[in-house]
Amino acid sequence: MIRFFAAPMTAMALLLAGAADASAAGMIDFTGTSSTGYLGHGASPIPRTTVMYNGNYAPGTVVVNTSERRLYLVLGNGQALRYGIGVGRDGFRWGGVHKITAKKEWPDWTPPSQMLARRPDLPRHMKGGIENPLGARAMYLGSTLYRIHGSNEPETIGQAVSSGCFRMTNDDVTDLYSRVSIGTTVVVLNN
Repeated sequence: MIRFFAAPMTAMALLLAGAADASAAGMIDFTGTSSTGYLGHGASPIPRTTVMYNGNYAPGTVVVNTSERRLYLVLGNGQALRYGIGVGRDGFRWGGVHKITAKKEWPDWTPPSQMLARRPDLPRHMKGGIENPLGARAMYLGSTLYRIHGSNEPETIGQAVSSGCFRMTNDDVTDLYSRVSIGTTVVVLNN
């Protein structure tokens, strides 16, 4: 009788141990957030990291460097938190200084008329959620059509594929969102 139960119990213990190891390695996401991506939608190909930063910007400033395809949150003391981003494709990159004028969690998406003219196949409106192209969070930049937002396509991070917005993984945009407020200055460098 003991042998009859020993094999299934051993198999179950190995399965649970394997799941725990995979979860610890960031491979399984039971909580909704992990190193593999918000709700399991992939890790950033460019890990978030603290770096030395020599720019002349006040702590709390967000600096987007489109040529590097990186976003920096200036921390002070010569350091910044660096994130990988996706940027506008050729003809859609831009530069300037704006403020974050709104922040939204799981935002709805209504493609602007300019985008619908290029892509009439797009939906006219999409409720917020994991399949929404704006991802988990969005920070709106001044009176522009542009946002810093999440993405359900982590493979586009480090690429020039958007219509001018700055894409981040859902994990990274959620982290940035928690660190900035409405009124934060965003400097977009388009070298």
